[in-house]
Amino acid sequence: MHFPEITCESHSRRSSRVRHLSVLSVSILALGWTASAGAQQVAPPAVVPTLPPATDEPIASPTLPPPEVQLPEVAPIIEDDEFDKAIPPISAGDDAELDRPLESIADFEKRQAAEAAKDSSNSGEATAEAQAPTIDGTAVPVLADGDAAEAIGDAPISDQELAAPLPPLDNFNVEPVVFAEAEEERGDASIAYSVKVNGLDPADDSTDVDLADLFGDLSALYGGDGKADNAAMIRARLSADGELMQRILASEGYYDAVVDTRIDRGERTEGQERQRRPITAVIDVKPGQRYTLADIIIDAAPTIPPNLIADNFPLSVGEPIVAQRIQGAEAAIALKLPEEGYPFANVGQRDILLDGATGDGVYTLPIDIGKRSRFGGIETTGDLAFDAEHVEVLARFKRGDLYDSRKVDDLRQALVATGLFATVAAEPQPTGESAGDGTEYVTMLVTQQAGPPRTIAASAGYGTGEGLRIEGSWTHRNFLPPEGALIFRGVAGTQEQGVGATLRRSNAGRRDRTFELVTEVTRSTYDAFNAITGRVGARVSYDSTPIWQKKFTYAYGAELIATREDDYDFVAGDRSYDFYTILGLTGQVGMDRTDSLLDPTKGFRVTALIQPEGSLAGRFSPYARARLDVSGYYPVTDSIVLAGRVRVGSILGAARERLAPSRRFYAGGGGSVRGFGYQELGPKDPNNDPIGGRSVNEAAFEARYRFGNFGVVGFVDAGQVYRGSTPDFSNLRFGAGIGARYYTNFGPMRFDIATPIGRKPGEARVSVYVSIGQAF
Repeated sequence: MHFPEITCESHSRRSSRVRHLSVLSVSILALGWTASAGAQQVAPPAVVPTLPPATDEPIASPTLPPPEVQLPEVAPIIEDDEFDKAIPPISAGDDAELDRPLESIADFEKRQAAEAAKDSSNSGEATAEAQAPTIDGTAVPVLADGDAAEAIGDAPISDQELAAPLPPLDNFNVEPVVFAEAEEERGDASIAYSVKVNGLDPADDSTDVDLADLFGDLSALYGGDGKADNAAMIRARLSADGELMQRILASEGYYDAVVDTRIDRGERTEGQERQRRPITAVIDVKPGQRYTLADIIIDAAPTIPPNLIADNFPLSVGEPIVAQRIQGAEAAIALKLPEEGYPFANVGQRDILLDGATGDGVYTLPIDIGKRSRFGGIETTGDLAFDAEHVEVLARFKRGDLYDSRKVDDLRQALVATGLFATVAAEPQPTGESAGDGTEYVTMLVTQQAGPPRTIAASAGYGTGEGLRIEGSWTHRNFLPPEGALIFRGVAGTQEQGVGATLRRSNAGRRDRTFELVTEVTRSTYDAFNAITGRVGARVSYDSTPIWQKKFTYAYGAELIATREDDYDFVAGDRSYDFYTILGLTGQVGMDRTDSLLDPTKGFRVTALIQPEGSLAGRFSPYARARLDVSGYYPVTDSIVLAGRVRVGSILGAARERLAPSRRFYAGGGGSVRGFGYQELGPKDPNNDPIGGRSVNEAAFEARYRFGNFGVVGFVDAGQVYRGSTPDFSNLRFGAGIGARYYTNFGPMRFDIATPIGRKPGEARVSVYVSIGQAF
């Protein structure tokens, strides 16, 4: 057989048939080819090729080889005679038959049924009662197309039943299916599990960190408290914890650690087949070797001083490669270089080369130190609250100083402390201007976004004998730029009422210096005296604030007081009013070595106050008020602090009767001797009301215990007021009590309750004090 001749010879007749081949025809052709090949012991092809799409283009004939080529003779696979016999003959009219459209399945079945009925009639086997078709031995009706209708269930279905419309859904029986055995109800569908970590002890014992505790704090399995909704949740947690354990070990230098996870299911207890088997999430750890630093290479240009980086890089050869240590060392350099004149220093990406055979690591850190710089000028941009000239007042550096990032942070905090900004930033900008000795100037660019200048504030407190006191204020912090604040203040209390106004200039010509003018009118109603007082004063101060606590403080000023007050007249035997006009000066110095302004835990404070005053009523009568306050704080533990305070005061140069009652010394109350009412201690008149004295001494001792944001304080206070100008420490009165503290970001809130020791008639059994801040 020659394939080229057959192809060419049959092409004219096959090309018109290919377009009409159905899938079924393709299968038949494939089966036919397999059968023919099988006769010659030829294996069928593994995959039946897909026929090409129908096309009107002629099928390309194979290209014949050149005549000079000698081709080997190939024995035919099938003889021509055998092949011709296998092909059915095609008559002259077969072409029309082949071109006829395929018959539909329905027409084919009808024709087959008609031919079968005709054959039965011709053979004489058909009768009037012909036997109906059967399915599994059951007679079924014959449809119009000759097919037999299949029986559903035990009853045959007729054409009428099939054509009948479906009944409405409402007619269906929708009663729920009742199971033979009710499903067990379970209120808690969670799965209990336990966690087991194997092999971590060798690594845990060789590190400074408790790896087991660290893993327990971060673990998803431990965080689930041994319960999960399903087994998939346990597997997810176990997978996450496996990755967590790998990261923890790598952070401590175990880079070759192998962590495997699995879930173990225990055996059910006999007789409790319905109970779930216990589940254990298991983490198997093989830490492997711990890598150490074999060499440290700092790739940086020379610095001034030469050992600036080496002396401040806290890593050494031979220590384990611990991630926290590496990151801390890099952060230390990133902070130190800007503090030593390198504002643009940049720590690059580290590289650690590990040797798995030896466990050594070579650590390389590139550092771009940038240009060594000095402070130049100051520029401002944005929505300004004040200009660059006032920024220079706040800065603690001047032009030509070596750049120090700590001074930049100080300036930024000082700007924030003004309260005039929504946002503010201070950043160095290179100028390229030489400053000599290999340095260049940088300009400090201060970007401002002014905030609302007006605020409203309020505070409240209560003390036995002092009553309830509420104070409110309205402030315009930039009424007279820069930082010229106008403050209106009001006091409403059961025993004191008043209004006042203050004009305050902060950072007045110098950083942290304040100048203020005050005018106020108050009305006081106390057991010691009743008074209506007007006051005008001026004061210059260098004080501590909650943001800026200073080691040394001072204040000086002058005031004019006009007051109408009542006092007990021992000659007349009654209280009477008198009018006092007082001109006074004020001088105060302080030293503060504590760690906090509102809640100190260690250190000490000393404050000395002297107020030379004189009465302008009649002839001038000068005198001086002096007072010394000392307090100390000692931390016994991180949560226990012992605190103590001593106060001594004296008035020299005038008799008690020539002093306005409000200018005398008193003791008793929340800021003095707790356990007694406000101003209760000291000399008294026949009505048992305090009349004040010319000297005072006080002492207090506290034991403060803090736990979280709460605290408990036990205290003992002592004090007394004397008629003479020298305190003699006799007849001291004591009070004891307990207090509660709630610590906030602006200071502790205080609640103290105390009782007098050796209580006398007329003294309260219990006194209560509520305020903000510690007692001292």
